[in-house]
Amino acid sequence: MATATVNSNLVFVYGTLKRGQPNYPQLNPENGVSTFKGSAKTINKYPLVIGSKYNIPFLLLKPDSGHNVEGEVYEVDKKMLDHCDDFEGHPNFYQRLETPVQLIKNENDELLTKPNTFNCWCYFLKTFKPVLLDLPYLESYCSSKGQPYVERYARDQQAGYLVQNDVS
Repeated sequence: MATATVNSNLVFVYGTLKRGQPNYPQLNPENGVSTFKGSAKTINKYPLVIGSKYNIPFLLLKPDSGHNVEGEVYEVDKKMLDHCDDFEGHPNFYQRLETPVQLIKNENDELLTKPNTFNCWCYFLKTFKPVLLDLPYLESYCSSKGQPYVERYARDQQAGYLVQNDVS
């Protein structure tokens, strides 16, 4: 069962912060404490799309459309949560909101016989251009499948402005 301790938070990641994805190193100990708790799916359906010329995964805050999105749950301390907020541009770009998820595999990647449901923080694109809803909806994100993510160091200097202008 994944429950947060007094000084920690549970965070659901669905994109580049997952294990094996380009931004997973952001969860390194130098940025705070993060402990993998297992794999999960959102209880509510949301559109997960890949947008902008940098192939960024966006979870759109439009409940009851899309899929039950697959991701990972981490228990993080305040320092790591603050780092993730900064990395994700919360609250100006992404919005960190609580959403219910169902843990389907434990920290050893073993299927749970009785899935566990609880709330996690999750980063949503709350304000977005309607054209993003025309993109294919994904159930799970993987940078190496079809549309590779363009890492921040490889983008031009105005990338932050360009991404925000493309999507919101």
